[in-house]
Amino acid sequence: QVQLVESGGGLVQAGGSLRLSCAASGSGRTFGSYAMGWFRQAPGKEREFVAAITWTGGRTYYADSVKGRFTISRDNAKNTVYLQMNSLKPEDTAAYYCAAAERNGLRTNQDDYDYWGQGTQVTVSS
Repeated sequence: QVQLVESGGGLVQAGGSLRLSCAASGSGRTFGSYAMGWFRQAPGKEREFVAAITWTGGRTYYADSVKGRFTISRDNAKNTVYLQMNSLKPEDTAAYYCAAAERNGLRTNQDDYDYWGQGTQVTVSS
């Protein structure tokens, strides 16, 4: 079983940037054998897909709402996945969660993920 811990959230003005990190630990499998994803949940709304990345980082996929503004990446040597968020908007305000899937692929459905972090809050002021 893998433990995921997000960090890097905070309060930022519209148009600003943040980089979220998700550190993995505790698994008998190598970090590079997990497909990773980022999801977010705003107050009163369902959790939604944000971005996904394959085992080696060779392929990525984004929700339309963040395409061109957010970038997902990973450093398998550091057991960490990142979400660089630029040109932030108030509607990006949410708790952001990273997730790990034991099967490879670009997974947008949260049911396809096996492990979840506790989340980090991102608040974008107008």
